[in-house]
Amino acid sequence: MSAATLPRPSSPIRVRVTSRGMGQVGVLLGAYILYSAARFVTIGDLPAARAHALWILDLERRLGVASEGSVQRALDGTWVIWVLNNLYLAAQLVVVPGALIFVYRRSRAVYTRLRNTILATWLISIPVYAAFPVAPPRLAGIGLVDTITTQTGFAMDSKLTTSFYNPLAAVPSLHVGFAVAVGIAVAATLRHPVAKTIALLWGPTIGLAVVATGNHFVFDIAAGLVASALGYVAGRLVTRAPVLPDARPRSPRRPRPMFADACLEGR
Repeated sequence: MSAATLPRPSSPIRVRVTSRGMGQVGVLLGAYILYSAARFVTIGDLPAARAHALWILDLERRLGVASEGSVQRALDGTWVIWVLNNLYLAAQLVVVPGALIFVYRRSRAVYTRLRNTILATWLISIPVYAAFPVAPPRLAGIGLVDTITTQTGFAMDSKLTTSFYNPLAAVPSLHVGFAVAVGIAVAATLRHPVAKTIALLWGPTIGLAVVATGNHFVFDIAAGLVASALGYVAGRLVTRAPVLPDARPRSPRRPRPMFADACLEGR
């Protein structure tokens, strides 16, 4: 009698992957809660934040890049601003966690770099929020409209909404910094050139969205890109090698002899 074929150990592998994935969810969720709490605690006062916003606007005018008002007016009343409003809302709450899950399933090495970039960028940004509070254009008193509140019904300035975020933390713009990082990470896991291009366009699209909706200055975008770049470098310094390999080498197991085989060997 020949030995029976052993079943493939699919269930244990699935359990291990699920446990590891849930661990990553716990790490990111805990870090986000701590980041949100720290950002809320470090909230500045509105007069100082508006003064900083006016300083930024003056700097942009001297550099010739103050385009917030012209961008919003050009898109006012079009379907584009409706799309940008909703993309702005989805960027942090839907796309960032969705991209982390997608990249985790495609490449653990790319996931590790993206995760570390996000965690390090949060740490870098918190002292900036505390030392340099900045009002977004929609709160700076410069004539820009809060298009998200007026056109989507999602009140950015309500007491309930502002209890979950710091409205005076416009610098750096992590909306754009993370959008660029996500686009690069997702593109790195794709093969089709069209899909790669779409992923890489996510960052510039959110850059347009944050300006058109009155939530960030061009200066904020530049600061967000610098913060995410520093976060990437810091994340790479912390761990040079991926901590979540795609597959662990397994030593082959010899199947145990069946009872009939054992009897034959003893004869």
